[in-house]
Amino acid sequence: MSLPTPEAHIRAVTDAVQARSTGEPEFLQSVHEVLESLPPVLAEHPEFISGGILDRLVEPERQLIFRVPWVDDQNQVRVNRGFRVQFNSALGPYKGGLRFHPSVNLSIIKFLGFEQIFKNALTSQRIGGGKGGSDFDPTGKSDGEVMRFCQSFMMELVHHIGEDTDIPAGDIGVGGREIGYLFGQYRRSTQRYESGVLTGKGVGWGGAEVRTEATGYGAVFFAEEMLLRVGEAIEGRRAIVSGSGNVATYAIEKIQQLGGKAITASDSSGYVVDEAGIDLELLKQVKGVDRARISEYAERRPGAHFVSGGSVWDVPGALAFPCATQNELHESDARTMIANGVRAVTEGANMPTTPAAAELFQQAGVLFGPGKAANAGGVATSALEMSQNAARSRWDRDTSENRLHKIMRDVHEATYAASARYGRPGDYILGANSAAFVRVSQAMLEQGLI
Repeated sequence: MSLPTPEAHIRAVTDAVQARSTGEPEFLQSVHEVLESLPPVLAEHPEFISGGILDRLVEPERQLIFRVPWVDDQNQVRVNRGFRVQFNSALGPYKGGLRFHPSVNLSIIKFLGFEQIFKNALTSQRIGGGKGGSDFDPTGKSDGEVMRFCQSFMMELVHHIGEDTDIPAGDIGVGGREIGYLFGQYRRSTQRYESGVLTGKGVGWGGAEVRTEATGYGAVFFAEEMLLRVGEAIEGRRAIVSGSGNVATYAIEKIQQLGGKAITASDSSGYVVDEAGIDLELLKQVKGVDRARISEYAERRPGAHFVSGGSVWDVPGALAFPCATQNELHESDARTMIANGVRAVTEGANMPTTPAAAELFQQAGVLFGPGKAANAGGVATSALEMSQNAARSRWDRDTSENRLHKIMRDVHEATYAASARYGRPGDYILGANSAAFVRVSQAMLEQGLI
């Protein structure tokens, strides 16, 4: 029997996913973004069609949804919903963060888990893809409430994770505090001290140096590599950064270390512009310690101003780093940024740029680093944390950052090489999707029909 053409096969798989996943727009968007890149890969590898790779790849190996009851400070019973999607383990144990945010639902967790398959493959660290979280909102909760929620969440998750099975980490709403509470409950529940079962731990008890900074640093390293390839640099250029969490904060830090000037930060209430360059210590105090709104930064910083509403992408800059959340940068934003002379857009968040906006950037010749490649530094450093835990060793900061920098160079080179192989050098979306897809698909074929 003859095989369908790559285009016909992709249409059939896309239609099947659409039929099975109605009401899951974020997941469907992520699937479409990957699959539309793959015709040249499938033409070169017809065995991926005959082996049903796409049909298997778009269906998670396991999806878990569970109830999370907990008691607030007023002694009232509260109930949230927990998720863990174990998407693909062909390259290694499931690896991906936990997100605690009221927007979390199955579609978002599946989208993040699907992206994680390819992001993890690009790191070459032998880790599979998964993601999890809850619609719990840690904002405004006391430490006691967060602890009780995390303990209840882990009482279910403990049955499904392990250092050779599934290794969660942090994401939006899950930082060092939450990882600590989760690990403590895991240890209490299992009576085992398995350091490698969670990453993002405190440095004093199994965590890795530079893990907090890794996603932001890695995105800037990726931008640096894109610019170097065309004979340009970060030094001396204005950078527009969205977000004000760990990714944005440490992207700003690395931009400044490399001689650029990051002049914005944002949260859901609006954004600040600081033409003198963002004061990192003040940003860390406002957002990381005081847990205040970004407007507080402008109130404490002479010369900075706060803009309520609007778009941070209205601010002119040569470099852009969307580091907040999915679908934050739209087609209209892209048109404004192109008119303002943007040179490179590097995704620190997961899928922050809509497909129409990404297409506009590419048509305009703007360097565009997709999240699955550009923000792989976080999970790469998580894998390095796992290596240190397994060896019961600890690397110093310079060693950890140098390892991260090398991994991001390698991710860039693999991505660029794949874009050239399939006929569109410099198309980093094609490059990231195809390079990662080939790595995962070959492993799936070699391991049989599972």
